[in-house]
Amino acid sequence: MKINCRGPILALCVFLCFVFIIAGGEDLSPQKKENCTYAVTIETTCTKGAGTSNHISLRFGDTKSNEILVKHLNHKHVRWVDPLQPQVLDDVPRKPFQACHVDQFQVTGQCVESPICYLYLKLAGNDDWRPGFAKVWALGGARLSSNYFYFRRYLPRHVWHGSDFCDREVTPFGIKYKRKVFVTKTASHEPLWP
Repeated sequence: MKINCRGPILALCVFLCFVFIIAGGEDLSPQKKENCTYAVTIETTCTKGAGTSNHISLRFGDTKSNEILVKHLNHKHVRWVDPLQPQVLDDVPRKPFQACHVDQFQVTGQCVESPICYLYLKLAGNDDWRPGFAKVWALGGARLSSNYFYFRRYLPRHVWHGSDFCDREVTPFGIKYKRKVFVTKTASHEPLWP
């Protein structure tokens, strides 16, 4: 008597493959990006009327389209620091964005993969505000931190205002901006006129 084992073994293999795929399916789905913590330092200049009590929004990111958006930066205020010395003057919460003050904020957002190269601020309200500089430190990796972004002028209201240094390269001959290439439709080689 000959026993045919191909059918049950094949069914068992298919069943085990199915169970393996279902059990390991979580690994096949796109992974969620972890959140990272950033320290943001913003200076308000000493010009008369430079401070504001309005809401400030912040947007920054890297060249790989990782963007962090903070709609109400005022609520993320951590402390006031002395601009001439890196020490913290106090840990008592104060009103941010006052003239002649450097404020530090702590924000959480998706992790950047390359150095932070753009930063924009947005003023919502009727006050004027004149920031001096802004800098973002990636607390997970110093190499991902930004350079200083300088403003030194009153911000326009209700629009994003800032700098984008993502598409430039410093060469021995000066700053070279990368050329943006737009995809065009391929032209057919047929003549336009019959």
